[in-house]
Amino acid sequence: MSGQSLLVPGTLSPHRNVPASIPRPEYVGKDAPTPYTGPEVQDSETVEKMRIAGRIAARAMAEAARHIAPGVTTDKLDEVAHEYLCDHGAYPSTLGYRKFPKSLCTSVNEVICHGIPDSTVLRDGDIVNLDVTAYIHGVHGDNNATYLCGDVDEESRLLVERTRESLNRAIKAVRPGRQINVIGRVIESYAKRFGYGVVRDFTGHGINSSFHSGLIIPHYDDPRATTVMKPGMTFTIEPMLTLGTHEWEMWQDGWTVVTKDRKRTAQFEHTLVVTGSGAEILTLP
Repeated sequence: MSGQSLLVPGTLSPHRNVPASIPRPEYVGKDAPTPYTGPEVQDSETVEKMRIAGRIAARAMAEAARHIAPGVTTDKLDEVAHEYLCDHGAYPSTLGYRKFPKSLCTSVNEVICHGIPDSTVLRDGDIVNLDVTAYIHGVHGDNNATYLCGDVDEESRLLVERTRESLNRAIKAVRPGRQINVIGRVIESYAKRFGYGVVRDFTGHGINSSFHSGLIIPHYDDPRATTVMKPGMTFTIEPMLTLGTHEWEMWQDGWTVVTKDRKRTAQFEHTLVVTGSGAEILTLP
């Protein structure tokens, strides 16, 4: 694996403004969102709005990813995604969510999830996950992907490739009438082939007018995940695989989650709606 030095927190840039004309999610300016009490199954109108939000989120992520290169700061990636979302009438869902200070998450190397964009400079050989969510027309669309920065070692490259494949396999396992735990069973069985850890404490989630509805989508075979999938259910699948342990620690910022052994980790995510025969990905560019 790459001999890169471990990450340390950088310096945050000033708060980025969102035009007043763009509607905010209800949680902005609050300590926490109002708990969701609506249905997990959405009507066709809501799903269509989520297609729009998902498409914008996917395109914002792709635009930010085009700027990934050695010497670029993670704050620059935040700036690119922020401007794209705002230019397309969407609010960056992470900005102000439980006081998160930025418009996307940038999780580099040993960071599992929720890395805060700052003055950190990407290095040749890094891997970096971008997690972008758009809020528009009253709904959210959430996606993430892990990208290679420069010349990445084979072990890390394979981790990224296989994590993407674990998501693809999990999406194919979605069927109405099946329990949610089939998703984690597929991911975990695939990851075990390569000796990868599967992060347990951070999961996929229900999503709609709420960023996180309360529905939990584990990425391991959790016998408690007995909710039956139904057409119209909307949720994310976002496996986090590691080169070592699935255990984690959190930085003092209260957000940045790193592998306990500081080995590398990758993640991929899509927002889905369950259809009559499988799943439709809502976060396609």
